[in-house]
Amino acid sequence: MEFPVDIWLRGDNHATTQVISPVPREPRAWSDVDVAAVLVGMLRALDRAKHPDAETERPVALRGFSWIVSSFETGGVVIALEMSLGAVIAGPFDIPERDLHAMIERVMRPDRATAETIH
Repeated sequence: MEFPVDIWLRGDNHATTQVISPVPREPRAWSDVDVAAVLVGMLRALDRAKHPDAETERPVALRGFSWIVSSFETGGVVIALEMSLGAVIAGPFDIPERDLHAMIERVMRPDRATAETIH
C-alpha cells in the first residue's frame, strides 16, 4: 500500500511530500507489526529528507518523538510524528481513530519499557 507523507524539517519554511509503501495491507487489516512498519517508514522518510546521502536502512527505535492520531477533514485519520528534527504526517487512512491509536500505543510500549533512563 502506498500513501503520502508530508515532511517538515525544522528551519525550513516549506514542507515536502513523499510516497512510501512500508506495508502491503490496507489500514483496516493492519496488525501491530504493520503499524510499527508504518511508523518506521515515516521516521525513515523524515531522516531521508534531512540526510539524503545516509544509509537507507539505518536502525530505527520507536522512541524520542511525540505522536498523535487525528481525524482528517475529508475523512479517515492521519498519523503525525514530531521530534527535534521536524515533523512527518501520513494519511489519511480508512481506520477508526481509536483502533489506530490503540495499536500505536501497544507498538510504542515495548521500546519505552526497554529504554534506559539517564538523569
